[in-house]
Amino acid sequence: MEELPVQREGFYLDGMTDDEVWWYLVMCVGGALTFVAVWMYYGIKFFTWVTSEEIIKYQIEVPNPPGDGRVMENPSIKAPGSTAIQCYAPATGEFLGLINPTTPEGIDRAIEKAQTSQEKWKDTTFAQRRQVLRCLLQHILDNQEEICRVACLDSGKTMIDATLGEILVTVEKLRWTLRHGEKALKPSSRPTNLLMMYKKNTVVYEPLGVVAALVSWNYPFHNLLGPIISAIFSGNGIVVKASENTAWSANYFSLIVKGALAVCGHNTNIVQVVTTWPQTANYLTSHPSISHITFIGSRPVAKLVAASVAKSLTPVLAELGGKDAAIVLDSAFKDLPRIVEILLRGTFQAAGQNCIGIERIIATPLIYDQLVMMLEPRIKALRVGSALDAPKDAQVDVGAMISDVSFDRLEKLIQSAVKDGAQLLAGGERFNHPVHHSGHYFQPTLLVGVTPEMAIANEECFGPICVVMKAKNAEDACRIANAPDFGLGASVFGKPGFTVDAIIKHLKTGMVAVNDFAVYYAVQLPFGGQRGSGYGRFAGEEGLRGLCNIKAVCEDRFFWAGVKTAIPAQVQYPIADTKKGYEFTRAVVEVGYGVGPWAKIKGLRRMMKNS
Repeated sequence: MEELPVQREGFYLDGMTDDEVWWYLVMCVGGALTFVAVWMYYGIKFFTWVTSEEIIKYQIEVPNPPGDGRVMENPSIKAPGSTAIQCYAPATGEFLGLINPTTPEGIDRAIEKAQTSQEKWKDTTFAQRRQVLRCLLQHILDNQEEICRVACLDSGKTMIDATLGEILVTVEKLRWTLRHGEKALKPSSRPTNLLMMYKKNTVVYEPLGVVAALVSWNYPFHNLLGPIISAIFSGNGIVVKASENTAWSANYFSLIVKGALAVCGHNTNIVQVVTTWPQTANYLTSHPSISHITFIGSRPVAKLVAASVAKSLTPVLAELGGKDAAIVLDSAFKDLPRIVEILLRGTFQAAGQNCIGIERIIATPLIYDQLVMMLEPRIKALRVGSALDAPKDAQVDVGAMISDVSFDRLEKLIQSAVKDGAQLLAGGERFNHPVHHSGHYFQPTLLVGVTPEMAIANEECFGPICVVMKAKNAEDACRIANAPDFGLGASVFGKPGFTVDAIIKHLKTGMVAVNDFAVYYAVQLPFGGQRGSGYGRFAGEEGLRGLCNIKAVCEDRFFWAGVKTAIPAQVQYPIADTKKGYEFTRAVVEVGYGVGPWAKIKGLRRMMKNS
């Protein structure tokens, strides 16, 4: 019997089975999608390349020490018999040079220059401002080793610490501002309501004029450039008061910014950097031509700044350091090897001179002993020295401190804690380096068994000191973390869930990193604290907008059609009938805000009755 041909439904190609047909179709569709994806990817890249701002490279001469290798015996920034700032390398005591401090008259001239150039700068487009930042970003990436070396020489930190704390965070701020800055400062539309439905509402962000920043010495490059990036992108001029402790590098770092402005054809006077003694800084903070002040420093100095700015009612943002806690919960036990590495980096980076550094480790009972056992040999093995001067086969983990001014205080805090029952397992005192006798070194310290009432648990150390405390449970750990009058940042390590969420909610800080350390700063979240750690925020949208006059604009949506506000006859001065006028205005409120349709209808009836 002859077989009848099989009738196939759907797709069919001669000589191919159903499976082969489907594979063929899958390959065709997959190939087409891949082609479209590749075309879109390179198309977007080409469009971005065509429309992005041109990067112009430039060079800035890198400063060098005098070259005579003179090492000061008892180094100090105060030169005997002179008003000049004496600059030296904290790691070695090598003399770097003398800087004449800016006088009040010099501050006046700096502000005047910034004001004059800001009048033109405020009218630049976002594209023009982005070009400056792109050129600046490229210069930093091309010259990061030189920048790190200068920062290390002037502040004593290691090259690794400089790369993380000076370069990485600065280029991230530039990247974020390039990508998101315009969106943050573009006029934003705001909602209206029933009574004002014929209005459109907008918030615009206008430059303030000339702003100022007083920055600390612990990150001389980043702390200087951070406020400048935000200020110039938001259309302001800026005067930065650099720390007298890092005056030597401040001029070089400011020239890097000015170089970017110059190659893009802009007036470099928009950025002014001054270095003064503290008593002269008061003249800058109380200056009537300054529209906003960013202060990064200590709490005692912040109080003086606040009193000074009160004279001119200048708004101030204060970032005052902290006593940041890292809470390690029992649920983090399996993750301890990774956590220990983060705790060490968070405690000893920049020799502990880090405003968001880990000042206290608070561990719950099940992991406390294991954590201490893992930390002790690692801290004892830390090597202290000058990264720039160490032999090639020698390794340096922890650099110098900026000066020896705090050494007596730190030693007393440690001795007092030991006297009250804490155990000193490593370090605990200043370190006389075998080669660099004039360097400012403090031994990496491990102090365990610290209790909340001890002074070292409440005062900011700002040094290479690891303080470990034991908590009864998660709730107790949160209570201990909140005890000092600080509230900058914190870290919580543990299994994500209810307990970690509860700690985040109850921590009295401005920032929290979960299962990590200080990463909120690496993604440009708003940075700042509460309580004794200051007020206000820099970084992110909040930081940019904080340097602007936030202007609310309400205007007619249909002005062209004659739809605009008119005062009803019932309330026009002089009012003919105040009782009827009252009933009419009451009806307006009911129509606009009555709950439910019947309430609004009631308002309409009252309105018509009194019309």
